[in-house]
Amino acid sequence: MSGGGGGRLKQLLAVAVTKGVEEARARIFGHVLNPAGLRSPHKILRKKLFGEKVAQWYPHDISKDDPLHIDRREEKRLSKLEILKRRGKGPPKKGQGRGAVKRNKGK
Repeated sequence: MSGGGGGRLKQLLAVAVTKGVEEARARIFGHVLNPAGLRSPHKILRKKLFGEKVAQWYPHDISKDDPLHIDRREEKRLSKLEILKRRGKGPPKKGQGRGAVKRNKGK
């Protein structure tokens, strides 16, 4: 038996012991092992969620609670649209606009 083989055996044992220690440490402290160093979403998923904090920043929308409640701007827009429709200047019905007229002209 030569002296060079013994060093290799020690190295293999050291690697095995280190790997076992790392696995035990990961299990104890709840870490995720990534010996290959591959990309993992774990770092992002570990962070605390902050959606509730963002939602609290904005005021509560009462129009979602009450279906009869209409915003002033929406009410003004609807009344203006009604006036335009009575004058014949409202938006055309679906399929009767300028593009539809051009398509049907050649037929």
